[in-house]
Amino acid sequence: MADPLHNEFPPESLEARDLQHLLHPTTNLKQHHEVGPVVHERAEGVYLWDNHGKKYLEGMAGLWCTALGYGERELVEAATKQLEKLSYSQLFGSKTNEPSILLAEKLKAMVPFDAGRVFFGLSGSDANDTQIKLMWYYNNAIGRPEKKKIISRLRGYHGVTVASGSLTGLTPFHKHFDLPIPQVLHTDCPYYYREARGSETEQDFVDRIVGNLEQLIVQEGPETIAAFIAEPVMGAGGVIVPPPGYYRKVQEVLRKYDIFFIDDEVICGFGRTGEAFGAQTFDIEPTTMSLAKAITSAYLPLSAVLIPEFMYEPFVEASGEIGTFGHGFTYSGHPVCAAVGLRNLELMEERSVFAHAATVGEFFQNRLREFADHPLVGDTRGVGLLGAIELVADKETKEPFDADRGVGAYLMNRCEANGVILRALGDTLAFCPPLIISTDQVDELFAKAETALNETLSWVSR
Repeated sequence: MADPLHNEFPPESLEARDLQHLLHPTTNLKQHHEVGPVVHERAEGVYLWDNHGKKYLEGMAGLWCTALGYGERELVEAATKQLEKLSYSQLFGSKTNEPSILLAEKLKAMVPFDAGRVFFGLSGSDANDTQIKLMWYYNNAIGRPEKKKIISRLRGYHGVTVASGSLTGLTPFHKHFDLPIPQVLHTDCPYYYREARGSETEQDFVDRIVGNLEQLIVQEGPETIAAFIAEPVMGAGGVIVPPPGYYRKVQEVLRKYDIFFIDDEVICGFGRTGEAFGAQTFDIEPTTMSLAKAITSAYLPLSAVLIPEFMYEPFVEASGEIGTFGHGFTYSGHPVCAAVGLRNLELMEERSVFAHAATVGEFFQNRLREFADHPLVGDTRGVGLLGAIELVADKETKEPFDADRGVGAYLMNRCEANGVILRALGDTLAFCPPLIISTDQVDELFAKAETALNETLSWVSR
């Protein structure tokens, strides 16, 4: 394929070589070849520089993940020390290593439910893929082979493997990939601003969509439903914060029909919502939990699935009959990743990062709400150090912009031009800075975003 920009960058440049060699994840590839890449070169704290020396405030913590910011020497030293001592070890065939054991103990002590066992992987995608497999394995082991379906939600994001991509409720992650698989069902998203009907109150809305969930369960047969999966706050689906009472009512339905709750804390976990876990912010009582991203502040890839002991016990018997528990990855329990994860969580405790995030989060939310009066903004929403503004063509009617106009993408690009990295999710602009951000830096973030928003208003008006 001819590269439309091949002649615009010097052939030896990183930009030209990127366009020649890389297949980018979650990218508009056509647009990528029209505008070219931005090459990140170095970063420190909450700031990042490209290869032309331009400085950006990192307003998205990378991909919702760099909780302690960039260049944290303690984590570099933890990785270096472990690399020198034991650069690789695996957990297959009864082998183990100290960092994996210590991190598993640490996670069990931290999570707000009675976790029995920890399974390590490398990404949120493989964690949620593992969740599905464990649900299937468990129900087969205890003699319920028909109890296999997983209910996810429209607009939810749970990964991109065949199984976790099926859980994801966003069309671009399904189209042309032949997803979702049949065992995955989708129910309503708790998106009150967009999906409330007429004069529905938040309570009316919650009653209706939870009623729809129960109707789906009854229609499919409760004996066929293994679990319901949810992010406490939806991330990639638009930073959707559920109305009060939503999770309480959802859990009442799940208990009624003996359905497990998979809590996907990949984005919300480790302080993002102002508590250690989103489950605590929203009074969720998980059966199992998925963790990734901030578990290492993204310094190395690592994920974890935590399950209760009652699920583990049948695994022991079943694997004895089969000859092995046939699931795992080459890098499950990688000692360097585990050592960095452990030190990362220790630093969060030593530096009271969760308390800091909660305090700065209040300031952050107040600043976010100031956008509510802007002519382009229909809704502001968030919790802790997580937020979004939704752009609309008409504030009164909530009429959205035509998707072809790309208003959200234009705003994101203007943010970048003004030195702040944010993410457009359609016409919703997401904010998710590192947890170490200061109030002065929050002010800087929103000042730059406001400049970009005003530039976007001028562009839309023209």
